[in-house]
Amino acid sequence: MYLALLGMLWFCPRLKGQENSFTINMIEMKAEPGWEVENGKKLVLKCLVDISTTSKLQSQHQVLFYKDDILLENVTSWNREESFLIQAARIYDRGNYKCTVILNNKEKTTRDYSLSVKGVPSPRVTVDKMEVMEGSTVTVECSVPEEKPPIYFIAEKLEMDISKQRKEKRELHKNYVTLDFPIEQQDHVLIFQCQATISFGNFLEVSEFTKSDLVTVRETFSIPSFQIIPEGEITEGDPLKLKCTIRVTHMFQEDLEIIIQKDREIVAYSKQGTEVTYAPQIARVEHIGNYTCKVESSRISKVNSVFINITELFSKPKLLISSNHLDEGGKLDLSCQISGSPLANFTIQKENTTITNSQNFTKRVWIHDSGTYRCLAAIRNVTKESDPVQLSVFEIVSKPRIFHNSKSEVIKGQLLELYCQSINGTPPIRYHLCKMNTCKSNQEMYSNEPARFLDRPTATTEYTCLAKNHHSQGSVTSEVLNVVVIVPVARVNLSILLHEEVESGKEVVLRCSADEGSWPIHYRFYRHNTVVPFFEETLNDTYMIWYKSQASKEDEGQYYCIASNRANIHGKIPKSNLITVKVTLAPWMKGLIAAVIIAAIIVALILVATRYFLKKAKAKQMPVVMSSLILRPGPLLNFNTEKMQSDPSVEANSHSGYNDDIGNHTMKPTNEHKEPDHLNTDVEYTEVEVLTPDLHRAASGMVTTSCWREVLAMDFRKAPVLGATTILR
Repeated sequence: MYLALLGMLWFCPRLKGQENSFTINMIEMKAEPGWEVENGKKLVLKCLVDISTTSKLQSQHQVLFYKDDILLENVTSWNREESFLIQAARIYDRGNYKCTVILNNKEKTTRDYSLSVKGVPSPRVTVDKMEVMEGSTVTVECSVPEEKPPIYFIAEKLEMDISKQRKEKRELHKNYVTLDFPIEQQDHVLIFQCQATISFGNFLEVSEFTKSDLVTVRETFSIPSFQIIPEGEITEGDPLKLKCTIRVTHMFQEDLEIIIQKDREIVAYSKQGTEVTYAPQIARVEHIGNYTCKVESSRISKVNSVFINITELFSKPKLLISSNHLDEGGKLDLSCQISGSPLANFTIQKENTTITNSQNFTKRVWIHDSGTYRCLAAIRNVTKESDPVQLSVFEIVSKPRIFHNSKSEVIKGQLLELYCQSINGTPPIRYHLCKMNTCKSNQEMYSNEPARFLDRPTATTEYTCLAKNHHSQGSVTSEVLNVVVIVPVARVNLSILLHEEVESGKEVVLRCSADEGSWPIHYRFYRHNTVVPFFEETLNDTYMIWYKSQASKEDEGQYYCIASNRANIHGKIPKSNLITVKVTLAPWMKGLIAAVIIAAIIVALILVATRYFLKKAKAKQMPVVMSSLILRPGPLLNFNTEKMQSDPSVEANSHSGYNDDIGNHTMKPTNEHKEPDHLNTDVEYTEVEVLTPDLHRAASGMVTTSCWREVLAMDFRKAPVLGATTILR
């Protein structure tokens, strides 16, 4: 050994001086006995490595084993093969395995190898007791200790290989489950079995069923039994007794209850002892039926049934009545009958009061005789009662009263409540409401309260009502109720009578009419855009006339009217259409205006003619006038009309016979003559005073004045300086 160590020490310095080269040629994994293995079998996973190197010695390397990319083991090795041992393969060992080799800075990994584990270990089944009593429980434990959760367990209770109960449970954190199974009265010898199911991804592995040991069930108490007294055939009147008995195991310590039922009715029960008795005094037909005895503890219930038949001694009596509905004073006949007519003791009762101890009964009936009647028949110690019979005695219906609730008149279309009532009379009473002798609505009352009817009248209507009950007299009719219906004014129309255009001084007539409406109607006339009526009046008519005897231009314009009655107080008041009234001139006024126009035209023609003649006259007087205007100092043309009329030269000139040629010739030198500057500046205003002439001189004055005005006008036109500032008055 020492020689080997010396050799290594001698060889190492030589290696240190050299640099080795290496490569990983191959790496792979193998599984023994294979990649698919039975559950619980031994499994060896091997990692095989092939490495090439320039060194003569085997290089040291690392081998890593992985499952689903999780490191399982890290081994430092000099060997070409390393192993990973799984002592017993389980479901949770399934997955993808691989190994990796690391040599210095080089690394190589195999591909993924999938390992499959088949089968699940058989579960272990244990029970907490081997002998149990009815009503108790058995605890069953199923486990798979070799596997890891989650595990899905199925447990069953079997008897004679027949499944009586099945329970399932999934455990996420444990590899076992504990389940309780109740023990019922039908259980005797039981076996429990269990199965485990484990899922792994998309794979599912199921174990075989494992059975437990036998479990024996002991009875706590027996099925109840009946005892009937008397035995054999039972006849009505015989004493009757039913007894229900059980046997109880001495080990059973719970409280019991015994119940006897007839159909669904409990007729007897006991919470102590082992029996219960039902004993009616005597047997009757109503005791026929099915009887059930139940014995119940907290968890166990046992049942037994028996049918009891009883022979009928005599049939149920029947009460015959002459009539169920009778008038007051009518005759009532009652008779109690039994099929076969055996000898019996009879009693007839009203409510619970005996009215006779005989088979038949007769009397005159009144209101207080109404009620329920029955009869009883007794043979030996058996008494039977008939079905009840209802008798109604009817008082005659009094004359009904019809009335309505409206304190005022009814408006058209308004809901009207009408009432009909008979104070006397046995209910039920049927009332019929008749409108204008047509009866449609009806109502039945079960008391003497008034019957209520609803209607919407559209016009004044007469109502009556009929009342009738089961009395034989028939129906009774009320008095007539007259309901006044107020029709509101719905639509109003305004029109103008005679002519749409009214002559001045003639009468204008407006007519306001309502299509419908109850009287009186209040009419109001308005001018357009006014809120105060210019006329209003109330009439008992559907129209109203307003007129004015003499129309004037002031009456021209637009008009409307409104009409309403007492039904429109709280509703919409209708408004008429707008009409336009035009007022034209009378013919005599048109003639007067035409005459005035013609007179004005004539006067204008006269003035034109007069001007024409004056124009000729002024041409002859022009030289004299112009000379006086030029030579006279001071304000120019300040003439008085009276002076002009008294001047003989003027009058002579006005009557002279100069023609136009002479006048025109005379004016030319004057126009060509240039006025001095001081004259142009001094003459700024010229006033002509014209006085109104006397009547006898009107013609001469008019001519004179017109002449002067013409002359002055002509001068001003010829003389710009004077004409620019001259005002003629």
